[in-house]
Amino acid sequence: MADAGADDLGREQYVSLGTFRRDGREVKTPVWIGEHGGKLYAFSEGEAGKVKRVRATGRVTLTPCDMRGNLRGEPVAGRGVIVNESALLKAVYGALRRKYGWQMRLLDGLSTLSGKIGQRAVIEIALD
Repeated sequence: MADAGADDLGREQYVSLGTFRRDGREVKTPVWIGEHGGKLYAFSEGEAGKVKRVRATGRVTLTPCDMRGNLRGEPVAGRGVIVNESALLKAVYGALRRKYGWQMRLLDGLSTLSGKIGQRAVIEIALD
């Protein structure tokens, strides 16, 4: 695994989040990434496969990529957990809104209109 830090990956526009099935197979998905307090955060629909896999194993990798998931670097291993603390969730969404600007606000608006904003899950990632 490469020796990239949270700062380096946190500056990336997209990262490929690798999560692991119980049988050890990796599933990669491009996600937006935010940094807060030295840790990285991604969000997803709460019942998405990646969220279920993080809950099951906690094992993740992050790799710089483009919006289509084409990898642009080496993977970095980490541990993922689902965030439930409301103050931390507020800070993480603030960091994501600062980084992604109108795109994040548009996504928030569409999620609010569809009633799915409350079904999101935030994944906290601590690099190994």
